[in-house]
Amino acid sequence: MLVLLRSALFNAFFFGFTALVAVLAVPLLLLPPAALRHASRLWAQGVLGGLRLLAGVRLRIEGAEHMPRDGAALLASKHQSAFDTIAWLALLPRPAYVLKAELLRIPLYGWHARHMGMIGVDRAGGAQAMRGMMRAARDAAARGAQIIIFPEGTRVPPGARRPLQPGVVALGAATGLPVIPVATNSGRHWGRRAFRKHPGEIVIRLLPPLPAGLPREALLSRLDAAIEDGQRGL
Repeated sequence: MLVLLRSALFNAFFFGFTALVAVLAVPLLLLPPAALRHASRLWAQGVLGGLRLLAGVRLRIEGAEHMPRDGAALLASKHQSAFDTIAWLALLPRPAYVLKAELLRIPLYGWHARHMGMIGVDRAGGAQAMRGMMRAARDAAARGAQIIIFPEGTRVPPGARRPLQPGVVALGAATGLPVIPVATNSGRHWGRRAFRKHPGEIVIRLLPPLPAGLPREALLSRLDAAIEDGQRGL
């Protein structure tokens, strides 16, 4: 009963706070992207604070020495929860998520995401969509963004896994950046479409970067092994 009550309080806070910030941030679309990134960082920090205070869910970072502090970077993360799409806004100076192109067409959210330089991908667009993603990734890296991709392509429940998609290979080739693998247990505390938020500790575990320029199969194999090894104990 207590978990349900705390979850209800957090969910009410989350949706209300998100709607308020989304509306108040509209004028920032007329300013350079840095202003909207700052507002998004404050929003994400507020959500993480509310999650901790209202739902009893804390965040712990492991492998902080691999966290990009400035300049271009490429992170390939396990994706279990909506939490994963929020946390990096608070953790990185210039985050740029790789996301479904249709999300950029959502009023308010899409406007903000596009203005901040998020990278949209049309999954049905074939080679043309891949080339567009690579161009957008090169532009993002050139302006010093930290690109976050979920290489399994969708949220995957804790303990499950899906084959890695080739998009991460294209990003690595386009940007020439090392790939930082990331493991997490976020889905154990904030499940997919789950009302309940289970108290405890969400861990984001950054792992040693894989060198730039790896061939396709080597990158996918080593990335998959690194992430799944990083999932142990989470």
